[in-house]
Amino acid sequence: MARGRGAGKPASAARDRRACPPSHGRARRPALSRNGSNPLTPPLIAVLNGPNLNLLGTRQPEVYGRATLDDVEALCAETAEALGLAIDFRQTNGEGELITWVQECRGRAAGIIINPAGYSHTSIALMDSLKAVDLPIVEVHISNIHRREEFRHLSYVSKAATGVIAGLGIQGYALALRAMAELLAERGEP
Repeated sequence: MARGRGAGKPASAARDRRACPPSHGRARRPALSRNGSNPLTPPLIAVLNGPNLNLLGTRQPEVYGRATLDDVEALCAETAEALGLAIDFRQTNGEGELITWVQECRGRAAGIIINPAGYSHTSIALMDSLKAVDLPIVEVHISNIHRREEFRHLSYVSKAATGVIAGLGIQGYALALRAMAELLAERGEP
């Protein structure tokens, strides 16, 4: 099930149901055309999170730390605002829902930041959907997947990603947003 709240957020952070992906999760932005083509609105970055990330802060804190998914969202919102980006932050435990969200980004978002969690190592369908959207993609992992069990060393998502950040805790999300801002600038997008 998608996470989503909006009550008590400032108007600039209110949820816009037209955001990418539509009708799910949280959006932190005003209405926006693709890639921020309206100079008054920032480019939209979908920040998508896979299974079990809703348990951050309580699940294996020795591996993932004590920060919660709400902490990650707050960090992303703050970083995006400083960079002139808008985010649509979502989490799901369902592979199909995650794939649908990726597909819905086509024509709506300027880029995708994704922590596919366990689907990194198993989902060829997720990899295929990411390849199909033709957007810059930054894959994020809170832990260093290459220092963990061998089955975690392979990420199918990495084959579709523009770049990968792993092992830097939740700060990896902030770094991913900074990298995305640079990628968009290189592409000549605001």
